[in-house]
Amino acid sequence: MVSKPSSRCGSSRALAFSLIAAAGSPLLVAAAPCDIYASGGTPCVAAHSTTRALYSAFSGALYQVKRGSDGATTDIKPLAAGSVANGPAQDTFCAGTTCLISVIYDQSGRGNHLTQAPPGGFQGPEANGYDNLASGIGAPVTLDGQKAYGVFVSPGTGYRNNNAKGIAVRDEAEGMYAVLDGTHYNDGCCFDYGNAETSGRDTGNGHMETIYFGDNTVWGSGAGAGPWIMADLENGLFSGPNVKNNAGDPSISHRFLTAVVKGGPNKWAIRGANAASGGLSTYYSGARPNAAGYNPMSKEGAIVLGIGGDNSVGAQGTFYEGVMTTGYPSDATENAVQADVVAAKYAIAPLTSGPALSVGSSVSLRATTSGYTTRYLAHTGATVNTQVVSSSSATALKQQASWTVRTGLATASGGQCFSFEARDAPGSYLRHYNFELRVANSDGSKQFREDATFCTQAGLSGSGTVSVRAWGFPTRYFRHYNNGGYAASNGGVHTFDAAGSFNDDVSWAVATGFA
Repeated sequence: MVSKPSSRCGSSRALAFSLIAAAGSPLLVAAAPCDIYASGGTPCVAAHSTTRALYSAFSGALYQVKRGSDGATTDIKPLAAGSVANGPAQDTFCAGTTCLISVIYDQSGRGNHLTQAPPGGFQGPEANGYDNLASGIGAPVTLDGQKAYGVFVSPGTGYRNNNAKGIAVRDEAEGMYAVLDGTHYNDGCCFDYGNAETSGRDTGNGHMETIYFGDNTVWGSGAGAGPWIMADLENGLFSGPNVKNNAGDPSISHRFLTAVVKGGPNKWAIRGANAASGGLSTYYSGARPNAAGYNPMSKEGAIVLGIGGDNSVGAQGTFYEGVMTTGYPSDATENAVQADVVAAKYAIAPLTSGPALSVGSSVSLRATTSGYTTRYLAHTGATVNTQVVSSSSATALKQQASWTVRTGLATASGGQCFSFEARDAPGSYLRHYNFELRVANSDGSKQFREDATFCTQAGLSGSGTVSVRAWGFPTRYFRHYNNGGYAASNGGVHTFDAAGSFNDDVSWAVATGFA
């Protein structure tokens, strides 16, 4: 599985003011998370965020995006020192093409940057065994009204640094927190952020210490059905002192979630909170798990995001910000960090853009690639393809090329994104399966709802078209390839991912449905 405090001149968000005990007396500090940790005597040794600066004086690069059209990269910085990421700069750079998050920079100054995870005990899905990179646009948010992007981790996506500096090893004390999307998770192994093996392989109990979020029950669980904040300590997801279950660790699914794990010699804790309001709660604080290999710990000091220590790549989740510290942070320090997170004012942002679709309407999607403009996205039974359709076509064919727009099955509560119901087969929807588009009856499962939910944006080829990306795999778009229908990525490992004519092949003209 597995700086210093400074005023935030020009910052676009409110300052968090926190009382921190320093040198035996309270000190009023206007600070960002890593300033707060430093004031508490447990400074950050790694600080990662694509949404904002985690030091009040930080104005360097937060992350890098790589453009699909030409492979060019650019660094995204805060709008001002200590402020929110410059999301519009990413939008400008990525206009008319796809973008991937290629580097998440470490703001601590130690160079503990996160890059594409290499092969480990489990091989990544790329042809060279590396993991996938996250879409640049999969997790839009606002902070104090300013647009930014998180890291949307689909199964197969992962980041890592096996040569990190200053991270706790063996039984040394450390702390960590992360702001996550508490509604984006699965039971795959393992959506982690934190301390892992330097080899990318399972080297035994106690060789990891990470925040885990999800509803996997194979190695441990909390109260209810999940998801839970737990600690991945290698060969165990722990919610408390027992190997299997801590009834005091609740199921928690805030849209914005603060998750905390910290550990030291024969002590550790789990804490959590709504990242948009309120304070931290402690779900466990006490001795190390009562199983062999976890006391003392044997931490190795690599950093992972979105994967297990052995490069297990089956998990999904969304990461906005997080840090790792040296030393065991006090509850008071973490409480002050939580206050700062709340002051950042995380809020949801639209997942769709471009030409609007109307829920309840019937649409037909016409290919716009030269030579294919008489073909429409259709289906023959379960198989999705493109077919030549016109006003004189048979009624059955017109129905097969028509789709009723529904509110996204996976995003119904937020009213974002869409599902496409087959006009000739009510209750059956377009979904992706092994990245092929299929038509299938809904089985009511979470997996089906996610696979049948798609988000629209302005067509990558322009000219008033629309591109349709998979909600759960936002690097993948409706594409016609050899007249078949696929959920394709730009330059991925499958034949249908070929980069040639990608923008045209994933851009569709929306027309009133034939039926």
